[in-house]
Amino acid sequence: MKKQIFLWRFFLLLLVFCSLILVQGRAQSRNAQKQSPQAADAKEKNVKEYVELLRTDVRQQKAQILGAVMQFDVDQAAKFWPIYNDYDAELTKLNNLRLANIQEYAKHYSDLTDAKADELIQKALDYRKQRADLLAKAYGRVKASLGAVEAARFLQVEDQLLLIIDLQIQSSLPIIAQGS
Repeated sequence: MKKQIFLWRFFLLLLVFCSLILVQGRAQSRNAQKQSPQAADAKEKNVKEYVELLRTDVRQQKAQILGAVMQFDVDQAAKFWPIYNDYDAELTKLNNLRLANIQEYAKHYSDLTDAKADELIQKALDYRKQRADLLAKAYGRVKASLGAVEAARFLQVEDQLLLIIDLQIQSSLPIIAQGS
């Protein structure tokens, strides 16, 4: 019971942390639009470095939460973590595509056309399909190594973590203005 309370507090802390980071990132991107091109380039570089640092931290926290919830013994951990690391590397590549799409949305937010909106949404839907396929592939590998029950637990926890991250990202993006 204490472990569950700790995990929920940790999830809440992670959620608050991500919210603060995303709000700060949005404020920085708004300020960057008002600055000179050189200052904007420096800001963009700093934001990119900050995003990379945040992503590394989130990946580490995700792995820690996953490990705490899954409670693998030594043998299970030796089988699971190489599979998870491969999965996480592929997920990072997909997330790079997602980040590029979000940056494209931010770039065109104020002058969004039907064609650009459709292009961005098609890319977002493609990302979701690819991520679902990647998760299914990881499930299959974990199932082959540890059995269906452990694989299902992994899928459940990973999906919850991804949903929390998705909520943070989506809630930080402005809704497209009506009649844009």
